Amino acid sequence: MDFNELIKKRYSVRAYKTNPVEDEKLQQVLNAARLAPSAANRQPFQFIVIHTAGRESDLKRIYKADWFCKAPLVICACAIPSQAWSRWDNKNYGEVDVAIAMDHLILAATELGLGTCWIGAFDPSAAREVLGLPEEVEPIAFTPLGYPADQQGAKKRKKLSDLVRYKHW
Repeated sequence: MDFNELIKKRYSVRAYKTNPVEDEKLQQVLNAARLAPSAANRQPFQFIVIHTAGRESDLKRIYKADWFCKAPLVICACAIPSQAWSRWDNKNYGEVDVAIAMDHLILAATELGLGTCWIGAFDPSAAREVLGLPEEVEPIAFTPLGYPADQQGAKKRKKLSDLVRYKHW
């Protein structure tokens, strides 16, 4: 499918089939994240792949929605700020780099017929504890990964003219 078709097809999946995700497809989506651009090509991130079977109670501590742990996999995208590039004003780009990599992962999943849902409203303390994250690692986003059991609804987006300015503010 072409890129425009792909980005129109992507949606936040909130119902998943129990079918396992083939390892080949998992590797493809993880590799898409690896190939994402990052500031100074530092790749200051790590992805944690969690098989949900038997981990439901732990995962519910991180994010309470029932559908979160219904997919066969959940992926956590983490930043390692000490490894990230910083701009001259000390703006650390670790979170930006993670967001770009996560977007690549999500789009690759869509292309393969898999569903995802970007989750930022999770409990970071629970995530740290459940995943055993070292102090210098920051959880940024989660997504379930599996085959959708729902249908895409209408996308609500602002008009382009509400989002773009030319020459100046």
